[in-house]
Amino acid sequence: MAIDWRSLPSLSSLRAFAAVAELGGFSQAARVLIVTHAAVSQQVRGLEQALDTALVARDGRGMALTAEGQQLAQALLDGFATVAAGVDTLRAGGSDRPVRITLTASFATQWLMPRLKEFWDLYPDIALSLHPDARVVDLRRDGMDLGIRYGNGDWQGVTARFLAPARMAVAASPNLLAGRTTLSAAEMQEMEWILARDWPEQENYLKSLGLRPEALSRTDFVNEELSLAAARQGLGLVVESLALLEGDLEEGRLVLLHDSKDKLPAYFIVTQPGPQRAATRAFLKWLEQAA
Repeated sequence: MAIDWRSLPSLSSLRAFAAVAELGGFSQAARVLIVTHAAVSQQVRGLEQALDTALVARDGRGMALTAEGQQLAQALLDGFATVAAGVDTLRAGGSDRPVRITLTASFATQWLMPRLKEFWDLYPDIALSLHPDARVVDLRRDGMDLGIRYGNGDWQGVTARFLAPARMAVAASPNLLAGRTTLSAAEMQEMEWILARDWPEQENYLKSLGLRPEALSRTDFVNEELSLAAARQGLGLVVESLALLEGDLEEGRLVLLHDSKDKLPAYFIVTQPGPQRAATRAFLKWLEQAA
């Protein structure tokens, strides 16, 4: 049954009456609620007026609940007990549950995982739960604390903060290049390529280099992990986000041939508007420092 929220009396008056009923008096309720005796009495009188029903029988300095008051008190105490239990469970679970992060598998593998030891050295008690997914998921619906997304940072319903550049680059294995560190457009046109399937931005980038993507000798892979693995084996030139090439370039597994220098698209941290748990705040702060 749907709740008619507009018909309910104020929560403060219901809480005041429930406290009076449970504790047996206005003074006792006032001490627990940290308000004055007069404030509790006023809240209860207001509730009686709203319901047009006497809830408390006052007799000098004493009081007792009417039959209607006893009926309402039982319902309120049952309801508030359920609410209190739910809040306690949430607080207990929220304090130690993992920080849930949605991101692509390639970003997790190439960018985040090599840095995670630094995070756990600083925060050994904070657990993380990574959820690799190529889809742009709904943070609230899927219970994610934050996401790392590729794009222009203009998604609706979330707060986006720049994390790392995602400008495109061309790289290749040193074995494939045979000592060369640069290639002309004509040379690149004649070489083997390892490319991602169904990525329009990639095709536009290749055209900006003076290449004809449709005429390249290419092998298309379904994801970036496979593309990078093939490129490391010297099977062709690869197009990838520069942020995901950092480790391979530093370790010498790949050589950078071209960098687009574009500011967007980029990788952004996205969160739901509003306050974050302490563990999430710690991870967000570390992420921005690690970039």
